[in-house]
Amino acid sequence: MLLQFATRLLGMDEFTRRLLKLFIEMGSESLDLHTLFEAGGNDPESRKRVLDVVTGLVDTGFLESQGSDFYSLTDKGRKALR
Repeated sequence: MLLQFATRLLGMDEFTRRLLKLFIEMGSESLDLHTLFEAGGNDPESRKRVLDVVTGLVDTGFLESQGSDFYSLTDKGRKALR
């Protein structure tokens, strides 16, 4: 119940939160796009969805592009996961 409330509060769907949580689960401040694709699935539609979500997370300040297809979790992203 609390997780559902937090998800609504942040305006994120579960897939978006799952991609953010991957940074914590992997114990890494930055992940490459290939790793994020694996979390989303291997079919072309899933990969497109991962790209769309990652772009949205960068645009809203939850992730930061590090170049060469690497993305890092920002302070805003870490706070969203608490």
